[in-house]
Amino acid sequence: MLIVFIRTIILYLLIVTIMRLMGKKQIGQLQPSELVVALIIADLAAIPMGNTGIPLIAGIIPILTLFICEELLSYISLKSQIARKIISGKPSIVIEKGKILENELRKQRFNIDDLMEQLRIKDVSDVQDVEYAILETGGQISIILKTDKKPVIREDLNIKHAYEGLPISLIIDGHINHKNLSVAKHDISWLEHQLKKNNIKSAKDVLFAYISADNKFVYQLKDKAKGENKK
Repeated sequence: MLIVFIRTIILYLLIVTIMRLMGKKQIGQLQPSELVVALIIADLAAIPMGNTGIPLIAGIIPILTLFICEELLSYISLKSQIARKIISGKPSIVIEKGKILENELRKQRFNIDDLMEQLRIKDVSDVQDVEYAILETGGQISIILKTDKKPVIREDLNIKHAYEGLPISLIIDGHINHKNLSVAKHDISWLEHQLKKNNIKSAKDVLFAYISADNKFVYQLKDKAKGENKK
């Protein structure tokens, strides 16, 4: 069992190192150590399950070992900024003041096409509009637009607007959500009145109904109910 323990530690450290060398683009949403744990645990669990000749403990020990390693790394990262940089890396600036930093892209194994795709996902069409683009440790791109390219908000124009809350679903596929009805501070009588006011025979005829952010009753009938209303 000691050999299994040692081999697991070696594989864990080796794969974490390889993932760090592969660059952030390959990591996706997970940190390197988290992705390693996910991949290896899946394989380790499959081996004893697929081969009954292997003792179950031979799969349990490596999995527990990986869990302990990940928890230990998480704790060290939490307590030490230096360790956090070594384990998870640090954010990298790939665009600065509208200029692409070629050397940093090459270092992170990130090509121009990938960068342009990430900018389009963030609704940015021109590199020159970007003050900073930062490749985060999890592989996401954070975009900071230049001041004159940022969207105008009400505060910029000194426009005040009443608070708008979240829409509240009341009827979904013909079923009334009584809990949400209570949250909206209404009762079943109020809902029945709204249905009657809109010439809706029953809540069962409603595909979706909700109270909008501006406190209006909004609904959509089922296709079958729409056909009956046309007759």
